[in-house]
Amino acid sequence: MTPSRPPFADRLRNLPQYLLPQVTITALIHRATRWRMPWWRKALTRWFVARYGVDMSEALQPDPLAYPDFNAFFTRALRADARPLPADPALLCSPVDGAVSQAGAIRGDAVFQAKGHDYSLTALLGGEASDAAAFLDGRFATLYLSPRDYHRIHMPVDGRLRAMIHVPGRLFSVSPLTTRCIPGLFARNERVVTLWDTAHGPMALVLVGAINVASMETVWAGVITPPLGRQIRRWQYPADGDGSVHLRRGDELGRFNMGSTVILAFGPGAVEFEAAIQAAAPLRMGQVLARPQPGS
Repeated sequence: MTPSRPPFADRLRNLPQYLLPQVTITALIHRATRWRMPWWRKALTRWFVARYGVDMSEALQPDPLAYPDFNAFFTRALRADARPLPADPALLCSPVDGAVSQAGAIRGDAVFQAKGHDYSLTALLGGEASDAAAFLDGRFATLYLSPRDYHRIHMPVDGRLRAMIHVPGRLFSVSPLTTRCIPGLFARNERVVTLWDTAHGPMALVLVGAINVASMETVWAGVITPPLGRQIRRWQYPADGDGSVHLRRGDELGRFNMGSTVILAFGPGAVEFEAAIQAAAPLRMGQVLARPQPGS
């Protein structure tokens, strides 16, 4: 696809993204969200709840001031009954609360980002063509988490982890404005790639970092970043025995310590997204995301 230029006003508003000291800002946010001085944590939490209209009624601890620091509040757990899963075990569910940024077909190696912008699936997954091969001409969904959303990430389907890859990169915002303006955004930002075997074939689930996303972690490995690092790191996992990772649909997979974007990819003919999974559609973790295609 030939890139089209976003409106001049959007490009002008987005210019500071290239100039900001992204790593320094993010490191400061990492510290600030973990300060436990009562006056700081309470003031920040009160401001955040009022600014973003955070609904605490579904939280396991509904008092926003009861958390030891802001990050604990931000990554709060929900009540066990807050996100019921589909009754049909074959249906795939949304891994997050948020909104659909884009969803549809992967055209060869090209994934649609925004009008006029595609990016490389191979680049997104860390640069190894062998990792991307199973997803060429498959299906993808890009899911955006806003600041007010629940920020734990769950499995959309039962799966066995094959590999995890930490890909250092930039820390551009992943807001809708930035997504429209910065080419290849998701394949340029820092990310944690997880590759799974499922009953519906291979699945990639990618956690994309952003400015202010001071940390990403998984339930099996703990905090992956920070540090940001300079080299791609890769972990392989056995199918069974010590070190293997098996998660069921709905199990917690990881979390953003400050929020960002999750990208899912499936192989060709594996799944079909629900009709409601379209750009800008709201999502709740556990709602039906996709159903398997016959024979998958």
